[in-house]
Amino acid sequence: MDMKKLMKQMQQAQAAAGKIQDQLAAQTLEGTASGLVTVTVNGHGKIQALSIKPEAIVEGDPEALEDLLMVALKDAETKADALQRQATQALGLPGGMF
Repeated sequence: MDMKKLMKQMQQAQAAAGKIQDQLAAQTLEGTASGLVTVTVNGHGKIQALSIKPEAIVEGDPEALEDLLMVALKDAETKADALQRQATQALGLPGGMF
């Protein structure tokens, strides 16, 4: 195989991967739990914001709020993972590479 051609293909793949990284960082997704807790993440799954409605806070029951937070975080993570898989398919990379 021609080494120059291979090197050029590798450089193109790296440039495309960098572009995808930038696009993922610019995307925002929301995970929610019963409309009471909302977690905003970027396309990499990094938390950007958290919103808790007053109704989610039940005195004497911190576990209820903890459960809502976990549901919202998992929802946001699932959406970020799906976005990453979709973005990396164009490069032929396995999902979650970013």
